[in-house]
Amino acid sequence: MYYLQLDTKIKRVHFYLAAFVAIFFVIAFIFRPFFTFGADSVGEMNKKIEKNKDDIDSLNKKLGIYQQKITEARKQTRSLKSELTILDDEIEKNNIDIQITEKQIQKTNLEIQKITLAIDEQEKEIKKKKKYLEEFIRLIYKNDQVSHLEIFLMNDSFSQFFDHYEYLENIQDKIRITLNEIKNLKANLELQKSTLEDKKKREVELKEELDIKKGELGSKSLEKETVLRETKRSELKFQSYVEDLKKEQAAINNEIVSLEKKVREELEKRKKEEKFKSLGSARLQWPIPGRQITAFFHDPEYPYRHIFEHPAIDIRSPQATPILAAEAGYVGQIKNGGRKGYSYIMLIHGDGLSTVYGHVSAIQVSLNKYVNKGDKIGLTGGMPGTVGAGPLTTGPHLHFEVRKNGIPVNPLDYLP
Repeated sequence: MYYLQLDTKIKRVHFYLAAFVAIFFVIAFIFRPFFTFGADSVGEMNKKIEKNKDDIDSLNKKLGIYQQKITEARKQTRSLKSELTILDDEIEKNNIDIQITEKQIQKTNLEIQKITLAIDEQEKEIKKKKKYLEEFIRLIYKNDQVSHLEIFLMNDSFSQFFDHYEYLENIQDKIRITLNEIKNLKANLELQKSTLEDKKKREVELKEELDIKKGELGSKSLEKETVLRETKRSELKFQSYVEDLKKEQAAINNEIVSLEKKVREELEKRKKEEKFKSLGSARLQWPIPGRQITAFFHDPEYPYRHIFEHPAIDIRSPQATPILAAEAGYVGQIKNGGRKGYSYIMLIHGDGLSTVYGHVSAIQVSLNKYVNKGDKIGLTGGMPGTVGAGPLTTGPHLHFEVRKNGIPVNPLDYLP
């Protein structure tokens, strides 16, 4: 009888010890929101992010003011004085644009740090909850090893006996809650990781954009130098300079129209040749990876509209980006303008369509050759003073024309 009482007391001690451990974990589980870490860091990051947003908003307002000044100035009769004023405003606008991009990079970097911290905290929280879960399960397992009779003997009354079972049910409820919370935390963790990857990609894009904008700033400074050099600050020479540029653009357009007509006539004659590849329906694709348009078809804001109507879209791209054929066809013309002139490639497609790729820094196709859709045909340019850029360029980009029976049409009506 003495040994039975002793064994019962030992089991009771084990039970209360296990109960104490379980209660500790339950209390920790309930009060877990008060034991979070890194809150100050997140709070500081949020303040910095908000400040960046305010700075960006302020800079965007300044940008809008300069854009309005440039728009108004372009509506007036162009003179040397107005041209230099526009260029000065555009240089200042570019400077602000660079500041905005730098702020956006800082903001994105802070968001990356914040998400990284949140991921770290969630991973710690998942580990803690798993630990709670292990203890709960261990406690349930220990109690499952004890018979109903032993539990009854360890308690002084029926009330305590039923309280014990109610307590165990409570633990089981906590297990279910913890399992659901772990599941939700894991789902949120995956979402945070996905967001983090998106932010990292955005940071890379912004850095590339910053490089292009810095290039555009350099372009504007060079353009101003060119105007001053060509005109020698003379209004008469400025007007003569503008007239020469108009004639040059008209000659380029006439050349494209004339050559396209000749090439199509030649292709008609070659249809009976065995090696001739017929031109099917034209379904254009974007010629470069980027889709950021800096000047639209017949854009009223086009900086050289006083010289010619913009017959294309300008697609922003770093210097020397590979150019891909927008559709299969024949190389109708390649023009290498050298260091000072304008270089372009013209492809002839089916359905009366042709495409022109301007300001190219390198030509990588031969005249009259057939190219497949997506074939590399050259490299982009546009940086003032570089090969093929020509005198009328605002910085690195691709000038992309679509022509229907020789007449320029809006490329966006034909691109996906």
